[in-house]
Amino acid sequence: MRSVSGRLSRLFDLGLWLVVCAPPITAAFSPHGQDVVTAAVGVPLLGVAVALSRRWPLVALAVPVALSLTLDPQMLTPLYWTALVLFGYLAGHRMTTVRPALWFFAAVAAAGLPLCVLVLRDLWGWPTQLLTLLFAVGLPWLLGRYRRQYAELVATGWRLADRLEREQRASADRARIRERARIAGDMHDSLGHDLTLIAVRASALELDPGLDARQQAAVGELREAAGAATERLREIIGVLRADDERPPRVPSTENVETLVERVRDSGITITLERLGDTEDLPPMVGLAVRRVLQEALTNAAKHAPGAAVHVRLVRDEAILGLRVVNDPTTAAPLPGVASGGSGLVGLDERVRLAGGTLRTGSTPEGGFEVVAELPVAGGVIPRPPGAVRPTASAVELARARRQVRRRLIQAVMVPLAVLAGILLLMIPISFARSSFSVLDRDRYERLTVGDTRDDVRSRLPAFTRDGLPDGAPPAPRGEECVYYNTRTASDDAYRLCFVHGRLVSKAIVGGSG
Repeated sequence: MRSVSGRLSRLFDLGLWLVVCAPPITAAFSPHGQDVVTAAVGVPLLGVAVALSRRWPLVALAVPVALSLTLDPQMLTPLYWTALVLFGYLAGHRMTTVRPALWFFAAVAAAGLPLCVLVLRDLWGWPTQLLTLLFAVGLPWLLGRYRRQYAELVATGWRLADRLEREQRASADRARIRERARIAGDMHDSLGHDLTLIAVRASALELDPGLDARQQAAVGELREAAGAATERLREIIGVLRADDERPPRVPSTENVETLVERVRDSGITITLERLGDTEDLPPMVGLAVRRVLQEALTNAAKHAPGAAVHVRLVRDEAILGLRVVNDPTTAAPLPGVASGGSGLVGLDERVRLAGGTLRTGSTPEGGFEVVAELPVAGGVIPRPPGAVRPTASAVELARARRQVRRRLIQAVMVPLAVLAGILLLMIPISFARSSFSVLDRDRYERLTVGDTRDDVRSRLPAFTRDGLPDGAPPAPRGEECVYYNTRTASDDAYRLCFVHGRLVSKAIVGGSG
């Protein structure tokens, strides 16, 4: 397959060389000897350009540009127009970056000004060269660039389609992973809470003076076993072996009051304050409230044993607020009860997914508080901004669409902007040409009929006037006449006529002549 592609590439390059060489070869058969020299030089150089066009397309484009500038600084050379168009298109299609081409175009445009001034001695040749560069090279380059970007967009579309197909195949696996993570979080919250309460009760019972030493030792072993079970639960919390296993879940009948009573029965002093209708809650909000309360009470039992806990549950029209605060304590945390530090992190994620916010921290009095706010307006959980993040495919597709719009705008606006710039450039060029074509009155008076053109040229301005002034008579037959302004933007002009290299007449023609 690779050899077939290589042969096709070589055939394409051969055809390209024949096409771009056809104009100079055809001109070589004309009676002008200069065209033979042009073909002898241009044909091998165009072959070099074809050879370089795949690896260095911009260098290949520089070859016909240089040949055109050599023959005519205005690039009005039909011999190489075909090469300019084709190599310009190939450069746009094969180049990966834009900046080198922009620098190349700018360099060619900048080189055109001194070439037109020094070689043609005509400022108006520069706008002509810019227009030729725009239409013969710039537009084909933009077309090639557009074709390359279109091909890249098509390839991006196929990649996105393949990625979406893979994502669809993996959606079931991701759903199982999310469900297992959710069940693992429920296991951590429910079983971890129950094991902590067992350890709290065992710690209190261990200090009961009515028990003898053997019974107190047994209770101590029970407390240590509860702590070890909590540690093992955290280690295996992410491992759910079968899809049909149903791990322990929160009882559906358990509510805030039931949870508070269970904690109070374990010996913790707890108060509950409810304001507003806190019974009829959306299922996800109700579960989040129970999880936040359960984790907050578990943390209070672990890290502030003996401290009173205050629970405040308030609902207005749109927000349900839960605040759990424990008083300061001087007792050390319970021994043997492990804390993984992931409970509050999981709570924050659960509350965020429910559209709410979670705040935790120390109170000014030295205690600790957990505050959650959840939306309950109309029993519908509003989706928080940013809860659903766009997939990588969606981001890449949106980026590709933006690039298409930007490139279409560039394909239309860039040539128009360049053309407008060239037209605006003609204004200062016209003023400069008018200023640089003024012949001083004294120099004009010193010109004598019969002087050779070489003698006269050293005393003349660098540029001639653009066209005849209004009302000027036509040049005498057989004489070669040039015109110079009497002053900047003048209506009249000095006319100098030559025959066989000698000045034969001079006159002021036009407005005041």
